[in-house]
Amino acid sequence: MFFRTLLFMKLATWDPIHGLNGTLTDRKLENNMRGVVLRVVTVLEEPFVMVSENVLGKPKKYQGFSIDVLDALANYLGFKYEIYVAPDHKYGSQQADGTWNGLIGELVFKRADVGLSALTITPERESVVDFTTRYMDYSVGVLLRKAERTVDMFACLAPFDLSLWACIAGTVLLVGTLVYLLNWLNPPRLPMGSVSSTTLYNSMWFVYGSFVQQGGEVPYTTLATRMMMGVWWLFALIVISSYTANLAAFLTISRIENSIQSLQDLAKQTDLPYGTVLDSAVYDQVRSKGMNPFERDPMYSQMWRMINRTGGAENNVEESKEGIRKVKYGRFAFVWDAAVLEYVAINDEDCSLYTVSNNVADRGYGMAMQHGSPYRDIFSQRILELQQNGDMDILKLKWWPRDSPCDLYSPVGTRKSGSALDIHSFAGVFFVLAAGVVLSCLIATVETWWTRRKGSRVPSKETQADGPSVRQDEPCHEPQTDIMLTLRPSSNHLSPACCATPLDSKLRHTFPIPQRTVFCQH
Repeated sequence: MFFRTLLFMKLATWDPIHGLNGTLTDRKLENNMRGVVLRVVTVLEEPFVMVSENVLGKPKKYQGFSIDVLDALANYLGFKYEIYVAPDHKYGSQQADGTWNGLIGELVFKRADVGLSALTITPERESVVDFTTRYMDYSVGVLLRKAERTVDMFACLAPFDLSLWACIAGTVLLVGTLVYLLNWLNPPRLPMGSVSSTTLYNSMWFVYGSFVQQGGEVPYTTLATRMMMGVWWLFALIVISSYTANLAAFLTISRIENSIQSLQDLAKQTDLPYGTVLDSAVYDQVRSKGMNPFERDPMYSQMWRMINRTGGAENNVEESKEGIRKVKYGRFAFVWDAAVLEYVAINDEDCSLYTVSNNVADRGYGMAMQHGSPYRDIFSQRILELQQNGDMDILKLKWWPRDSPCDLYSPVGTRKSGSALDIHSFAGVFFVLAAGVVLSCLIATVETWWTRRKGSRVPSKETQADGPSVRQDEPCHEPQTDIMLTLRPSSNHLSPACCATPLDSKLRHTFPIPQRTVFCQH
């Protein structure tokens, strides 16, 4: 039997009192990585990692929030890097045989030193790679399309319900009828020369005019009628004031037609389909919590039933860009990283998208490295320094500005305060005016036709001349008849201007004429 001789070299000694004593030291990277070239693998995800077009053969230029963080680390530590995109364009998930694909697989197989993108820190990934400290919080969000603002021509009628408008119209007719009946039971004393009358038509017109605050022409002097009109004016004041206040709100504030304001609202409904990227971190999170019988929040189980419909192939997509495209041009809600969705909503050209998210950040974005990488601690330390001195917030404002023209939290396209009202807000008013003009023209045409037809039945002067002539001394016995009288200064008796002449209704008064002989003066 042969024995192999083992040689040992003494490096240090250790005892409980003095501790470690010798030449053994912990190799730590100080703030100097000059000469080091790192190979970085990434996945394109706006706004974390984006690539510009290759122009005139120049190398691709990468940009984004994660790239800005990497550049800040490189400028401080002095290293350089080479970046490439994962071959399958995936973040990475564990396969059936236990291997990993995507960005995580590149690190596991040691083809890259650093993995960088919108990469979330999960327990499954951290079991095979190392992560730096988080440089941004992560939460799940939903991207939805804003409800289109429909053009309502009759927005002026929106403050009141249709049943209320019907009640108001019926009240006008009822009060007009009551006013007429009260004046019929106790006729008012009209002054000499008054041209008004208390007919049903005039009563209706007076009540309508007082309702729209335009007054009236019919004098009502009885106590009962005045009491009725006083209560009616108070009623009209309250209705008009309420209508004016609600109309201002309806014309300046759009109604929220979409009821999805949170993840809970999304999970409770089933009309709008929603999904996420298949085999992503969001997919795994919803699946693990949805299938966990001890999960207290039933939201995840409801979401998992929708996402896993038909095995996940119906509502899920392969890439995030596909999900965003389905939301913008279809009827779909996309569940994904809230930071990515907020950037998409902010930079949408027509501001037609909005987001809802879970405010609880249970994990974050980090840089992945090979298991046991010596760069993890120094990267984490520098990230903490960037967060402490405020440089990380400055980088965030570059990609998520606060003064965005789009409102990414409003579910409907709203008008900014102080802006002018458009023609659509008053289209119904112009339509009512046009209808009134057309109706007035039709009524005028009917009245003209009726007047001409009635006038054609009156005998002409030639026909009257051919008839029996009236002698100057022939008496005209018309007791109790409405006639127009003239006073002759030279005589003490009344003489009719003409017994057969029609009288003007505006100059017509009733005088009780006693039975006596009156001569017609020609």
